[in-house]
Amino acid sequence: MSTNMPAVSLHTARTGVSTKANHAGMRPMQERAYSRRGEPYLLIKSPPASGKSRALMFIALDKLANQGLRKAIIVVPEKSIGGSFADEKLTSGGFWADWKVVPRWNLCNAPGPDEGKAAKSKVKAVAEFLASPDQILVCTHATFRFAVIELGIAAFDDCVIAIDEFHHVSANPENRLGSQLAALVSRDKVHVVAMTGSYFRGDAEAVLSPEDEAKFVTVTYTYHEQLNGYEHLKSLLIGYFFYSGPYVDKIGLVLDPSLKTIVHIPSVNAKESTKDKIQEAEKVMHALGSWEGTDPQTGFHLVRAKDGRILRVADLVDDTAGRRDRVINALKDPAQRHNRDHVDVIIALGMAKEGFDWIWCEHALTVGYRSSLTEIIQIIGRATRDAPGKEVTRFTNLIAEPDASEEMVADAINDTLKAIAASLLMEQVLAPRFNFTPKAAGPIDGFDYGEEGYNAEKPVIGVHPKTGDIHVEINGLATPKSPEAQRICKEDLLEIITAFVQDKSVVERGLFDSETVPEELTVAKMGKIVRDKYPELDEGDQEALRQHAVAAFSLTQKAKAQGIVTLPLDGNDGSDPKANTALLDGVRQFAMNVRDLDIDLIDSINPFESAYSILARSMDETVLKQVAETIASRRINLTMDEARELAQRALKFKLQHGKLPQILSTDPWEKRMAEGVAFLQRKTAEAKRG
Repeated sequence: MSTNMPAVSLHTARTGVSTKANHAGMRPMQERAYSRRGEPYLLIKSPPASGKSRALMFIALDKLANQGLRKAIIVVPEKSIGGSFADEKLTSGGFWADWKVVPRWNLCNAPGPDEGKAAKSKVKAVAEFLASPDQILVCTHATFRFAVIELGIAAFDDCVIAIDEFHHVSANPENRLGSQLAALVSRDKVHVVAMTGSYFRGDAEAVLSPEDEAKFVTVTYTYHEQLNGYEHLKSLLIGYFFYSGPYVDKIGLVLDPSLKTIVHIPSVNAKESTKDKIQEAEKVMHALGSWEGTDPQTGFHLVRAKDGRILRVADLVDDTAGRRDRVINALKDPAQRHNRDHVDVIIALGMAKEGFDWIWCEHALTVGYRSSLTEIIQIIGRATRDAPGKEVTRFTNLIAEPDASEEMVADAINDTLKAIAASLLMEQVLAPRFNFTPKAAGPIDGFDYGEEGYNAEKPVIGVHPKTGDIHVEINGLATPKSPEAQRICKEDLLEIITAFVQDKSVVERGLFDSETVPEELTVAKMGKIVRDKYPELDEGDQEALRQHAVAAFSLTQKAKAQGIVTLPLDGNDGSDPKANTALLDGVRQFAMNVRDLDIDLIDSINPFESAYSILARSMDETVLKQVAETIASRRINLTMDEARELAQRALKFKLQHGKLPQILSTDPWEKRMAEGVAFLQRKTAEAKRG
């Protein structure tokens, strides 16, 4: 197994702010969202564990009591999340009403699937609810989709529709829920509250059309605000391990039985899978210790660890006749929510991701790279809940290592590139917000500019003592003019950066093509992403967004290159309340190395340089070379006749020099011969695959 790739190491200031409630029992994010409760279309972007479910309860109760709405329908992606909207005695915290769901209207607890013929009974239940005097219903996305089809859009007039995990929606006409939402918004007879921990989808689709999104008022609460304001959690570690051979033989090297852990095994369709999910779950348990039976009440497996402790293991992989339902019900038991000893390890395949609330989880261990960066953020969110005694938490991704002995390793290399992209993205997700202004634009209220204070003659770097946001002045910076562009710069730069790192060609060229001019990535590629994403903005605003996104991405990476090898929210052990000192010091060092920090300089930075050094440390020279060669071979454009001619010359080269030509050679002719060989190998492999 290769060494760990230390993608992100984060330390929080533990201010306790994000978990403190006001006089009405609302935490900061909830109070921020509730202040916009009168908006008919509200989009809440907030990380896992920040309290979106309860924020919705506060807002929905106000809409029902004070805004003339007659029903509240809560829509969640899977049944297990329905428990997040169970009864809550909100008056105990100071609010004026309690959240109560009549049991028959929590359709997530109703037996039977939500798809196929069995879904008709739940659609009938939705119709009965709409005709009843009761006001709150909880159902899955699937049930709601079928209900809209069966009952029609008009049946939901004067309702508040709350959509949890909103990134499942897409503006693509083939996305049924997205089309229905667009129809509801167009009819303008409902209120919509949309909630998500990762607004970007992880693919190229937009969540909403620009026209519909413009109708939504956005409330943003960042990962940085959430984690830095925790009371207990001090450190979050994110890393990748590369393995060879069957993963079940290596998982014991990263699976620590002493940590409360969620293990996500790969999909049966993934190349990492052994195609026997039941046996894989059993081997994970074997890596923990020896099986000693099953708890008859919960269905949890009992496994004796090497230190003699009995581990309680919840298996969500085995879906045999009611067995998994019993385990899920045991995990959802509200009486056990604060019992740390209730369960030790959860093994899952497609469950226990979005919205799954287990505050004690200390380790999210995922086998096989997830193609969606959204899914990675959601999985990490399982481990980032604050809990007493929980100071350190971690996310580990176990990925198949490219085998240099194989002729074609494209799939494994693609996963490696995705891992790099995910680590780069997480650095942006976890970093404080950057506030960029043109050079000498003046100080921003509330920011600390150090002992000397603000000085227009020097590169200016300021930090907000409460939020940790960083202010940077940049020469030649374009500023957004329209209100929408200003909002995007303030709240949604991450979406632009996400699209950038999800572009495989960008990552490939940034990491492995030494001839790539940085501006080709930061100007051409980033510019196209902005234009495609925000076509309604004029050229000036598009350029301003591009510059702000490049600056945020590049400065974070450059700070690491200046010797800041981790990305902490706090530069110490958590006892000093001053936040962000390590990242701030890195940015300051970069700024001070040049008299004037300007956008041209930032555009000339290859933002993937630090990622390459991480990859180089994580994989040996042979494998790293194979990665670069395979990626280079994809960009070759030859005819078969040209390739055959070059391959013949390559054989002569081998006879003369004792080795085949190298595709990374500095000699143009040797490189061209190697390209011919690589082209033929790729075409042969493609023919074998059919």
